[in-house]
Amino acid sequence: MSVPEITQTLLAAKQEKGLSFADLEKVVGRDEVWIAAVMYRQASASEDEASKLVFTLGLSPEIAKALTECPLKGLGPVVPTDPLIYRFYEIMQIYGMPLKAVIHDKFGDGIMSAIDFTLDVEKEEDLKGDRVKVVMSGKFLPYKKW
Repeated sequence: MSVPEITQTLLAAKQEKGLSFADLEKVVGRDEVWIAAVMYRQASASEDEASKLVFTLGLSPEIAKALTECPLKGLGPVVPTDPLIYRFYEIMQIYGMPLKAVIHDKFGDGIMSAIDFTLDVEKEEDLKGDRVKVVMSGKFLPYKKW
């Protein structure tokens, strides 16, 4: 998966400054996952959010303008090859239909919104090896009858 040039610029500046996404969360006032989505051009920022981000990273105002534009979202039509991203793909292949069935049991016929949505990544310390905890929360949208 190739990343846009603007993403490479943003990530290089982040690394050069020694900042984490959690550090940027404190500056921008948005969740670290959302900030990463903006940097990977999967979300768009307001002018204020983009200005805070590029100022903190020491980048030009032209980059801030680009971060306010509506992005082209998604990974594309191919199976992801990055091992971590592929695991999420694999999880959906294995647990996608069971998740759908359980959601339909609890809510009825509909979907979980990816627009009215939050995503948090937490680290759980464990003696057998630290665990990644991903919490997704999306508004339930029932299918409309007409």
